[in-house]
Amino acid sequence: MPYRRTENVARRLAERREAILAAASVLAAEGGMAAVQIAPVAARAGIAAGTVYRYFPSKVELVAAVMAAVSERELAALRAAADAAPGPLSALAAAVTTFAARALRRRRLAWAALAEPVDGEIDAMRLAYRRALAAEFAERLSAAMRAGHLPDQDVRLGAAALVGALSEGLVGPLAPEPAENAGAREAVQALTLFALRAVGIGDARARGLVVQSAMPEPDET
Repeated sequence: MPYRRTENVARRLAERREAILAAASVLAAEGGMAAVQIAPVAARAGIAAGTVYRYFPSKVELVAAVMAAVSERELAALRAAADAAPGPLSALAAAVTTFAARALRRRRLAWAALAEPVDGEIDAMRLAYRRALAAEFAERLSAAMRAGHLPDQDVRLGAAALVGALSEGLVGPLAPEPAENAGAREAVQALTLFALRAVGIGDARARGLVVQSAMPEPDET
């Protein structure tokens, strides 16, 4: 019985923590990381502010957890799409398309995770996410280069440039805001084509690497 009680308590604690993170993520998606404040998160989760503090003693720790959750979710989706592709070039295209499509589906959250002006501590967390994205793109670039599909190049430099170009083109201050899903699909295709051409694939469209992009449904993670 004591073991069962301990197990149940651990499960309830984990569920409460996930509820707090879910509430914080919704607020970030609506108003950026600046909207992630203890009191509004508590209200959204339907709990007392003191309860939030027991799990996350400060706003910075709460935002860090949100950033970690966003990073883990987006990187997992990118990897899954790339790993399911039939070859290294299509894997690279799938990685770019997936990242772009998901960013445009949750544009405000992507902006918060990539480009929103924030204080130093939070910016350091965001830098870790950008580095992880660059590492994923570098891996896909390296695989395509080893297979002879890309010209020799500095994959770390190329991957960093892809993260910068995609972030600015999707959610940066200069990025146009697509009016509807059709516009978002066109933007995803244009950015995928741009990215592939930038790394040396001049005939990406002819190879079928840039196809009609399926935008994730609103409830997809």
